Amino acid sequence: MEPRDGQSSQDGAARILVEFLDVAITSIVFLKGVYPTGAFERRRYMNLVVQRARHPELRDYIHSAVSGLLPFVQKGLVERVAVIFFNTDNTPIERFMFKLVISQSYGSKVEEADLEFSLRSFLVKLSVSEPLTRALSHDCRWEITAYFRSLPDAGMSKDAGLWIPTDTKQWQQPPFITPIKSMSSEPLSVQLYLEHATSDEPKT
Repeated sequence: MEPRDGQSSQDGAARILVEFLDVAITSIVFLKGVYPTGAFERRRYMNLVVQRARHPELRDYIHSAVSGLLPFVQKGLVERVAVIFFNTDNTPIERFMFKLVISQSYGSKVEEADLEFSLRSFLVKLSVSEPLTRALSHDCRWEITAYFRSLPDAGMSKDAGLWIPTDTKQWQQPPFITPIKSMSSEPLSVQLYLEHATSDEPKT
């Protein structure tokens, strides 16, 4: 596919990535069973059957969170995007972590079909990754958290003000990491892995 008029390689890769994150995060929430299966409906994306949130507030939360990251992803400011699940005392139980790199020096045409093919494999892996995860209580909560390489300038985008510093509790010990999938297709590299607290993590 040809880049859109006036669109850089980074812009094209970032747009594809943000669209993918919207679908992938919805897939994770569905996988974890936070909501009844009736809260989702089947749709096709990248020639795969995926889940789409039916409830407008859930769908809008995921979409606005990831689409609000677009200008920062384009500039290479976003290092990781996490879907974090918490227990009742707001301690993280599990984190699905997307580690992102978009090369700012890549100047060639982006082969969108190649990027989409690589990202498609993440959705396939996610659909069979439930055995790697931990059971959640019915009253758990979850959130989307972005980790920036540097704080975004409030003047660079109207969406900068939507992101506020998090007060999420942190684990005291390095987490146990389970790789799920990784890819590198210029100018984009993505790693997806699970993080869990180690068994000797002190209880709060």
